[in-house]
Amino acid sequence: MNVDLSLTVKQQCIIPIAAYTAKGELQDLKSALNDGLDAGLTINEIKEVIVHLYTYCGFPRSIRGLQTFMEVLDERKAKEIIDETGVEASLIKDDRSKYERGKENLEKLIGMPLNEPQRGYAAFAPVIEVFLKEHLFADIFDRDILTYAERELVTISVISAIGGAEPMLRSHLSICLNVGFTPEQLNEFVGIIKSTAGKKEAKAAQSVLNEVLKNRQQ
Repeated sequence: MNVDLSLTVKQQCIIPIAAYTAKGELQDLKSALNDGLDAGLTINEIKEVIVHLYTYCGFPRSIRGLQTFMEVLDERKAKEIIDETGVEASLIKDDRSKYERGKENLEKLIGMPLNEPQRGYAAFAPVIEVFLKEHLFADIFDRDILTYAERELVTISVISAIGGAEPMLRSHLSICLNVGFTPEQLNEFVGIIKSTAGKKEAKAAQSVLNEVLKNRQQ
């Protein structure tokens, strides 16, 4: 079986879009948005990237990212550049509660059932665990404009860019391996973080990735 050892061009473009939005570096974001469109990302895919990341870095960064994207699209229209809009999210036809849908989506991501009693922050503040299942892993992850793998790439890009959230980064790097990313691709991801978010952020991400990969081998 042939396994891709490098990220696709579109995946490479998602990383700086997410990282620059998370850091609020809007001029760099403009360049990254143009690169993403030129590489074939649709308007709706990029919008979804920027919407998704608000769950990790907040509405202010996400909204400024969307406003910047609007500016980029206006500038491209003025140059008579026609960008593909792309598909809309499919209608949800699952009658289960959002909590059950979100729980199942999370189980798919981590590759194991969630039947144990809540621990840590989820036991300390149970409401946030409900919000995570119902909103992030149901409302957001059920939107099929992006694949699970693409959403996880957005997630690790944001977490790496903002820094100081290594336990969450560790969890999502493990999920990345579960959804099909290879160690080589994740090392490539860190290289792109170095050129966008910065050397300090990349060093921290590399350290966590090394730990995750080491634990996988044991």
